[in-house]
Amino acid sequence: MKHFTIVSILVILLTVFVYVLLQAVGLLPTQASSQAVIIDQLFDIHIGIISFLFSLIVVFIGYSFIVFRRNKLLPDEEGQHITGSSKLEIVWTLVPLAVVIFISYLGAISLAETRKIDPQALEVKVTGGQWYWSFDYPDYGITSDALYLPVDRQVKLSLTSMDVIHSFWVPEFRVKQDVLPGENLVKELRFTPIETGDFMVLCAELCGGAHAYMNSPVKVVTEGEFQDWVDEELGNFPQDPESLGERLAKNNGCFGCHSVDGKDGVGPTWKGLYGSEKTLVSGEKIMVDEEYLHESIVNPNSQIVLGYPANVMAQNYSELFTDEEINNIIAFIKSLE
Repeated sequence: MKHFTIVSILVILLTVFVYVLLQAVGLLPTQASSQAVIIDQLFDIHIGIISFLFSLIVVFIGYSFIVFRRNKLLPDEEGQHITGSSKLEIVWTLVPLAVVIFISYLGAISLAETRKIDPQALEVKVTGGQWYWSFDYPDYGITSDALYLPVDRQVKLSLTSMDVIHSFWVPEFRVKQDVLPGENLVKELRFTPIETGDFMVLCAELCGGAHAYMNSPVKVVTEGEFQDWVDEELGNFPQDPESLGERLAKNNGCFGCHSVDGKDGVGPTWKGLYGSEKTLVSGEKIMVDEEYLHESIVNPNSQIVLGYPANVMAQNYSELFTDEEINNIIAFIKSLE
C-alpha cells in the first residue's frame, strides 16, 4: 500500500507538471475563430489525458527500476508468480472504453457547434487549382486572390477544385476541408473569425510540384474596413483591357505557373512572350501571336512549348472565361513585351 500511495502522488505531480509545460510551450497557434475556441477545448482534454498516460508509464517504470532493483546483499528469491487478474482486465477494458465514448460525445457536440448555420453569413466561392486559390464574392461581384473577411461575421465557403484534390486550411481557424474536382462535388465550410489580422490559407493535401507554395493571404478586418475594400474593388480599379487582364490572371492563379519578370516557372514566362519564336514539343517553330495565345488558353495541350509539361494547365478556361476576358488576358501578355 505504501508503494501504491507514493506512485499515485508521483503520477499526479508529474501529470500536472507535463500538462502545464505543454500549455506553456504553446502547441497551438492563435485562436482566430469561434470554432477554434471549441476545438481547443477538446485539445486541452487530449493533452491532459496524454500527460496522465505519459506520467503513469514513466513513474511506474522509473519507480520499479529504483525501488525493486535486485539487491546483491540479499539472497536470490523468486518473486510471487501471478497468472492474471480478471478484475484488472475488466478495469483496463471498461475505463478506456468509457473515456473513448466520453470523448466521442464531446466531439459530436463540438462538431454540431462548429457547423451551426447563420442565415446572414458572408458567402464566398473558393476555387483551388494548381497552384492557387481564387475567391469569388457573389453578393458583390468581386473576385480576389486574397480572402478578405469581416470580423465577428460567419463565413460560408463553397469550395471546388479545377484539377486535383486540394485541402483548404487556415491553422488559426482550426477548420479544414478537402476541395474536390467536379461540379457536383462542391464542399461547404463555415467559420466565424473573431480576431482581426493577417493569416494564410494553406493547401493541406499534396497536389503536385508547387504544393508547398499554394498559399494565399487571409485578411480579417472590421466591418467598416471590409466595406471600404468592397467599394475600392468595385469603383477604383482601372477598366482598360491590360489592367482587366492582369486582374483576371492574378485572381485565377495564372501567376503560379507563368512569371511576368522572365523567371522560369511551370509554364513559359509571359515577359517578352508575345512576338517571340518558340519551338514546340513536335519540333515545329512558331511565332507567338494573338491566335497562338488564344489557342493556348482554350486548348492548352494543343501546342506545348518544348521543355514544359503537358496536362498541367486546366482544360476548361474556354468555359470559365468569356471571349472578352480571354482577349483582356492576351492584351496584358502583349503589354509585357
